[in-house]
Amino acid sequence: MSLRDWLQLSLTEGIGPILIRRIVDAAGGAEAACEANAGLLNNVDGIGLAKSRKISSALREAKTLVDRELERAAKLGVSLVCPDDASYPELLKAIPDPPTVLYMRGTLQPRDLNSLGIVGSRRCSMYGREQAERFAALLAGAGITVISGGARGIDSAAHRGALAHAQGRTIAVLGSGLDVPYPPENGSLFSQIAERGAVLSEFPLGTPPNKENFPRRNRIVSGMSRGVLVVEADERSGALITARQACDDHGRPVFALPGRVDNPLSAGPHQLIRDGAILVSKLEDLLDGLGPLPQNVVEPSLFEPAADDVDEPTTEPVRPPQPSMIGLSERQQTIFAHLEIDPVNVDTLVERTSLPAHVVLQELTFLTLKGHVKRIDGQSFARRNL
Repeated sequence: MSLRDWLQLSLTEGIGPILIRRIVDAAGGAEAACEANAGLLNNVDGIGLAKSRKISSALREAKTLVDRELERAAKLGVSLVCPDDASYPELLKAIPDPPTVLYMRGTLQPRDLNSLGIVGSRRCSMYGREQAERFAALLAGAGITVISGGARGIDSAAHRGALAHAQGRTIAVLGSGLDVPYPPENGSLFSQIAERGAVLSEFPLGTPPNKENFPRRNRIVSGMSRGVLVVEADERSGALITARQACDDHGRPVFALPGRVDNPLSAGPHQLIRDGAILVSKLEDLLDGLGPLPQNVVEPSLFEPAADDVDEPTTEPVRPPQPSMIGLSERQQTIFAHLEIDPVNVDTLVERTSLPAHVVLQELTFLTLKGHVKRIDGQSFARRNL
């Protein structure tokens, strides 16, 4: 019943994610919140006497909409995720106003914790489009899920770049209902994304792409990402709002790609760099800037690729796990055991472990972000002295 309760709350007129969370806390759970009376609501910060009766009535009205919404979603192949579900993004739970319900085409995976947002202008230059695609493909090759807003320009380029890599995953967050794809010409792109990742929205089915929806969409892009890269944006771009949210509201690092000084679309990234964003010129700038994975939300064994995605590792005996390796997956331990204090390149690790190159690169990325391994250059890695 939990999903039905959260959906009822999300369909209730007059309350958003912050008030919903306060009502749930005051009532002692989502089920009780759906039955909240005016007396309980009156004591919730931000509601008061005048609004409490309206919200109590709206809660009852929303209950009649739940079945219809679930039926429409089922017909469209859309699944719904609520905060009680194991697949609800852990990083998104940590923001001040997480979505009450996520509508989804595709799937979310535990490895999506390792994600980076790429945002920028809808009217981008050829340089911006090329760089968004290039960095998205590089991130995908390193096992990083690329998250963006599905818009024209930089967003679309980032999604396509991630899809260009054979193992790439990408997530698009829309500012409309999933049955109202926007921009409409990206309908086929969203279908491709759903096959290799997920298309998400917090808005009920049928919601048009209203202007006020996009700041809410942007906070999900930032909230699901461990960092945000701004590729091109003028000084009034929504991409800068996303970057500020990432830094100020969500505590995530912000990266910016420098551009031509005579291009107005370089003004946004250059301003961010002046304000302390990390200047990006290569993949290592992003991976190093992300820092260690948050220990409280990561379960390394969940990042294992599917069994049929890789060859079995070599049966050659390796050194037994050391204390520093506790908590790592079997595959990560195998790779770590074959590393030395001196640099070892990826080709050598592929040969030593009999694992496919893309799996070795992905696991090295996780080991690097967890602080067990340091990247010496693009293709060489070494153990850290732990």
